[in-house]
Order: sequence, then C-alpha cells, then structure tokens
Amino acid sequence: MPLPRLFRTRPARLLLALALATAAAPALAAPPSDADVNRLLAASRAQTMLDGMLPQMEAMQQQQFAELARSRTLTPEQSERMQRIQQRTNQTMRQALAWSKIRPLYADIYKQTFSKEDVLAMAEFYESDAGQSLLDKTPQLMQNLMVAMQAHMQPLLADLQKDLDTILAEPSGN
Repeated sequence: MPLPRLFRTRPARLLLALALATAAAPALAAPPSDADVNRLLAASRAQTMLDGMLPQMEAMQQQQFAELARSRTLTPEQSERMQRIQQRTNQTMRQALAWSKIRPLYADIYKQTFSKEDVLAMAEFYESDAGQSLLDKTPQLMQNLMVAMQAHMQPLLADLQKDLDTILAEPSGN
C-alpha cells in the first residue's frame, strides 16, 4: 500500500518514522518482572556480595571505635560501655543489611533503573563463564585497586602533610 501523498516528502517520512518509533518505545522498554530481577540477583551473587561487605564494614567501624578510644583516656567502665555500643551497632547494622530486608530494596531499584531487556542481558552475562570469572575476580580486583590507589595517593598526601606542617608552624595571629 503506497504512503499517502502527505508522507511522500523526506521530512514528512522522517516525522512519521519518529512518531512510530516514539509510540513503540514504551513497548520496547518493558519493566522487568520479579522473576527477571531474581534471576539477575542470583546470577550476580548479590546476596553473597552484600554478606561479604558486612565484615569489611564492621572492621571499619571497629577501627573508628579504636581511634576514638585512643584519642581519649577512658575508664574501664567507659571502655566497657563503648564495647557494648560497638556490639549493638554491629547487630543493628547486620539486621538492617540482612538480605531479607535488602532484597526488596534491590528489586525495586533494579525495576526502576533497568528495562526487562537490560536485566535479562545482565543475567545472561553473569550466568556466562565470563560473568562468573568477573564475579570470582572482583574481590581481588578491588584489593589491587585499593593498593594501587594508596600508592598513587601517597605523594599527594605527603605534599598535603608538608603544607599542613608549614601552616601549623606559622605563628598564630598572622
């Protein structure tokens, strides 16, 4: 069937194509289903990754408490209370970040952010040998990046320390 005379010019055909593409866009960007998101979360080992982050977060928190304790002279009672607060904080953090509470948050955010096509493509990737290799090597990659970043930042931090020492050595009131 030939196009109506109105759509025989190039600009009119482009406008028609744009209108048809725009009308079809919502159908192309269908939201993922719960099953799609669950597949991706399982394939990407999201729960394992979250569970692996908890000890790191607790270690960072423990360092903060230790620094706080070192910066003050604490009585044995204060030290004991601080330890109880730290334990309670760890427990609260573990409860708040439990997979049963976080999984719905992940699912909602994935649904808001990605289309069904995106989620299925990511799930296929993570289910592939390459995706599994990426997941297996990510912790080592992150550790290597942290070491490299610290080495990269060391000269900058040394320069900042020199500047700070110079500022602190200046007489006050100037």
